[in-house]
Amino acid sequence: MLTLNEIKNNREDIVDRLKIKNFKAEKIIDDIIALDKVRRSRQVESDELQSEIKKVSKSIGSLLKEGKSEEADVAKKQTAKIKELIKEKLSLKEEAEQKIIELIVLLPNVPHLSVPAGSSAEDNAVVDKGGSFPQLTEELSHWDIAKKFDIIDFELGVKLTGSGFPVYKGKGARLQRALISFFLDEAEKAGYDEVLPPLLVNEESGFGTGQLPDKEGQMYHIENDDLYLIPTAEVPVTNIYRDVILDEKSLPLKNCAYSACFRREAGSYGKDVRGLNRLHQFDKVEIVQVAHPNESYRVLDEMLAHVKQLLDKLQLPWRMVKLCGGDMSFTAALTYDFEVYSAAQKRWLEVSSVSNFEDFQSNRLKLRYRGVDDKRPLLAHTLNGSALALPRIMAALLENNQLQQGISIPEVLVPYCGFDKI
Repeated sequence: MLTLNEIKNNREDIVDRLKIKNFKAEKIIDDIIALDKVRRSRQVESDELQSEIKKVSKSIGSLLKEGKSEEADVAKKQTAKIKELIKEKLSLKEEAEQKIIELIVLLPNVPHLSVPAGSSAEDNAVVDKGGSFPQLTEELSHWDIAKKFDIIDFELGVKLTGSGFPVYKGKGARLQRALISFFLDEAEKAGYDEVLPPLLVNEESGFGTGQLPDKEGQMYHIENDDLYLIPTAEVPVTNIYRDVILDEKSLPLKNCAYSACFRREAGSYGKDVRGLNRLHQFDKVEIVQVAHPNESYRVLDEMLAHVKQLLDKLQLPWRMVKLCGGDMSFTAALTYDFEVYSAAQKRWLEVSSVSNFEDFQSNRLKLRYRGVDDKRPLLAHTLNGSALALPRIMAALLENNQLQQGISIPEVLVPYCGFDKI
């Protein structure tokens, strides 16, 4: 979340930049500033009353020494009244502080100056691309391919759980496992330390990375235990560093994680969600970095290059788009999406989102670092990205590598899955 000092010192700039995200911030920010004045006023009044108590308390001792017990009793009663007033002032101060926090968490992250205006995905800008489009003799959709070769069973998933929970079978399951291992090995080569996080997180973790209270409708909630199924490994991995003060020399910290991901995706329907295009449960390898503020945009470029080389090795046609303000997440300062071309569906499918959150998550997480010359710890920057999300990668691999007699497997995956053709 934004810091109170940022809001007070940069009101006009924040209001203007949040307009890029199509967010009207004027009233919320003005209410925050007004409440901060109340908070500071109550603190000043409390401090003044504390000084008065010290004076009265000192006078009580003198009065008792002089044998003026009645006057001392009056002073004691006065002290008690002042203490009650202090409690009242501090209570009002705490109430203002709580209201400030409740309002600040409603404000999205301020977009980077390079973020273009726009209201939807149609306004995103293509900034890079790679690979070549396949020339197919057959153009079966991946759901037809899955049925033909019995490698993904969507109907069985409906029977076992419901729509959006496919069952991978035989070579389909092995190809899925191969992709996970390939992505993790590539992340390790790039210097990421692997972790295997829990699939359930508490409310504090959801708040720390910004999923709560913004996205509770998209998350599966286990009410009896008040736990949430993770929508991405970003949540538990980034929360490893919640309430931690890091040594500046340890930055950047690089982690990767494989996990299943769970998203309710309420209201999803139509052809764009058929097959593997949109699922309630899917697998993903996530990369996360904690960086020095001066280095976070260099780190972002490094993460983008990592995703590009994964797609190149899989020989998939891809493009990278810079998200406009209206298509960005609540928490991101700058986001690039990667899309692969689906030859049978003749459309682009998003497979990765790579973002710099600057210090927005860190302020929620109390994730800080301290340099040698720093008198107090400073907020670090956090970044994450999909490297990669599997369902649409699987869809594109199946559709783009169709042969008359089956599906060819990209050379880089053959050692992982043990076959070169389905």
